[in-house]
Amino acid sequence: MTKRHITTQFLSQCRGNLKDNPPKHVLRNSIIQNGIDKTVLNHDSTVQNIFTFSHEIPTGKITNQEKSGRCWIFAALNTFRFAIAQKIKVKDFELSQSYPLFWDKFEKSNYFLENIIETRNETTDSRIVMWLMKNPVQDGGQWDMFAGLVEKYGIVPKQAMPETFHSSNTHRMNQLLTLKLRASASRLREMAAKGAGEDDLRTEKEQILEKIYDMLVSFLGNPPVSFDFEYRDDDKKYHDDRNLTPLTFYEKYLDKKPADYISVIHAPTEDKPFMKTYTVQFLGSVLEGRPVKYLNVDIKTLKSLALAQLKAGEPVWFGCDVGQLSDRESGVMDTQLFLYEDALETTFDLDKAGRLNYGESMLTHAMVFTGVHCVNEKPVRWKVENSWSEKSGKEGFFIMTDEWFDEYNYQVVIHKKYLSPELRQAAEQKPVVLKPWDPMGSLAFRF
Repeated sequence: MTKRHITTQFLSQCRGNLKDNPPKHVLRNSIIQNGIDKTVLNHDSTVQNIFTFSHEIPTGKITNQEKSGRCWIFAALNTFRFAIAQKIKVKDFELSQSYPLFWDKFEKSNYFLENIIETRNETTDSRIVMWLMKNPVQDGGQWDMFAGLVEKYGIVPKQAMPETFHSSNTHRMNQLLTLKLRASASRLREMAAKGAGEDDLRTEKEQILEKIYDMLVSFLGNPPVSFDFEYRDDDKKYHDDRNLTPLTFYEKYLDKKPADYISVIHAPTEDKPFMKTYTVQFLGSVLEGRPVKYLNVDIKTLKSLALAQLKAGEPVWFGCDVGQLSDRESGVMDTQLFLYEDALETTFDLDKAGRLNYGESMLTHAMVFTGVHCVNEKPVRWKVENSWSEKSGKEGFFIMTDEWFDEYNYQVVIHKKYLSPELRQAAEQKPVVLKPWDPMGSLAFRF
């Protein structure tokens, strides 16, 4: 079949189809001068989406991930800090986000190098090796990866390991760690090509990891082995808990554990039947930790689980495509927020499955549900705690319409006690292994 090029005749046809009418001319001028988002922002949407909710969970001050892709860590810690804050009676309590970041980078480095050893006989232009080389140590992650870090290394209050320049600005750190890991991958593959066995390769890997640890200390500081936890509660009473380790702090202060929760997704594509479990090849960090695992359900079930947990007074970690039809300034997430189709006189016909299949949408950001507004027991809008500082949204909070939830929310993390017996049984299935580039793994590859 001969490909057809663009001809001058076809260009004339395109020009001839332009509609020459004053209202269209005014609209085009506005788009050219102000950009399409400001031109087609639906004022009715911003007015109708009020920050009032029938069910709300009290929260502390908004956190700020700054110039990093640590949303999954921030969202997970924001979920758990609520329980700790209630326990110690400190409203604005905050856990260290730098501490799990350190161990995430270290564990991801080991995970990457082990995968390089595993695929050492693949050619460098194989899709698997090219995928591994693309993002060895990015900022993103998944709930089960967070669970593995916490169960192995514990957690600490923010005062025990505060933010550094590079925890809040991760680009250069990631760039240099990636350079080191790619060079190390080359070294390991060269050794394997010359006949080195797995023992020799892993001895070399450990020497590489020692240098990675040293680099991380330069970027993030040395994670504490023990610390003293001093604080004054909201009643002004002083508390002093001495000689804690990150694991003893975790065991003592966090009653709800990550292992009690499960990731539930809504991915309505033909390759992922509902009531089945899934994992993603080469997605993880702590090798001995629990693997990433999702239970796929219909949207009604996903929503009912989130609603049940919220109504019980517990926040809900979720993963969505935050860049779709949302406004960072107002914090509104609404399918009717921007009137693109009206302004451009066209339609965008992909449904949720189509957007996943054709690369239009994927998981890009993790946040926390802290409230919901119901009318006749049905959700209308959802209150969202973000980690983009108080300067975005309404003092850091976003509002999501229920229609937006249907179209662009993909994942919620739910305590197992809210699962029906049928869902519990489905969750125990052996997971189907998805390709590394499947959109259900995309949240782990954010920068």
